[in-house]
Amino acid sequence: MQLKVSRIPISEPELLEIRCHKISDEVNEIISFVKSRQGVLSGIIDGEIYEVAVPDVYYIESVDDRAFIYTADKNYEVNLRIYEMEEMLAKSSFIRIQKGMLLNLMKVKSIKPGLSGRYVALLKNNEEVIISRKYFPDFKKTLMGDNHE
Repeated sequence: MQLKVSRIPISEPELLEIRCHKISDEVNEIISFVKSRQGVLSGIIDGEIYEVAVPDVYYIESVDDRAFIYTADKNYEVNLRIYEMEEMLAKSSFIRIQKGMLLNLMKVKSIKPGLSGRYVALLKNNEEVIISRKYFPDFKKTLMGDNHE
């Protein structure tokens, strides 16, 4: 396997691309390592604790004083409050879109206007989430390239 590293201007987004003939154990190991470097969250399913790579998270939602992490195919309960997770993920691609929801911008496929000044984000797993009008200005600023620190 060859390795190529190129320096790019700070204005360009960083990208790690793996080009392979097949997804082998070695490739999966590299993918796991890269995801782990981007952070992990602990989630619970049926009393068992799992590590969830931050890049795999589509959104985080608070429902009835309980928080949940949603990935493409699993839902995990989390023992943290939504504001605590927002602080943990402040330097990542997550942004608050509702009082009780954080969205991973990297999982958004498209955005369209909804009802009553709200917007609807279509995610890469074809799920739709509502962006409330209160949080849409910050969402729009972030999409336009302004930092939301």
